[in-house]
Amino acid sequence: MNIGNPNDNKANNCKILQLFDKKIHLYAYSAKEVLGMTTLTLPGTLDSLGAIAKYVMEAAQTAGLDKKAAYKLRLAVDEIASNIIIHGYEEAHLEGEIDLSADINESSLTIIIEDTGAKYDPYETVAVEEEQLKKPLEDRPIGGLGVYLAIQGVDKYLFERVGNRNRNIFVVNC
Repeated sequence: MNIGNPNDNKANNCKILQLFDKKIHLYAYSAKEVLGMTTLTLPGTLDSLGAIAKYVMEAAQTAGLDKKAAYKLRLAVDEIASNIIIHGYEEAHLEGEIDLSADINESSLTIIIEDTGAKYDPYETVAVEEEQLKKPLEDRPIGGLGVYLAIQGVDKYLFERVGNRNRNIFVVNC
């Protein structure tokens, strides 16, 4: 039986330990490695917005996005996450979590947010917001354009309801 060069095994063991240590570090932050995508689970509260922004910016940096694209992505995710928390959990008198995952490939960065809050389809809000844009400035309500701007800030945005989960998908080309 040929077990190979002992130095190769030592190097492999070192790599395995480094990977194991990295995974332990991720688990300490309620994250898990699933099919190459790191999923971060956070409470569905406004206190989680800072961790969500950090996660998105780290994924953007890893994907090599320029600062402008990373900033737009962070704003888009922040707007949708805020709406999930406020409309999907707080206003519905529900508690739950938000799952964030990132997938990076050679052509794009995809961020997925999933939650079990009340159904909140941002496309329904966008139709109203686009209608508001047609009105004179003095006739528009204050605020209410966040979802519209969020969706405009990424290359592709999708919403789907899967069972009892809302899924928001943001894609930015690298």
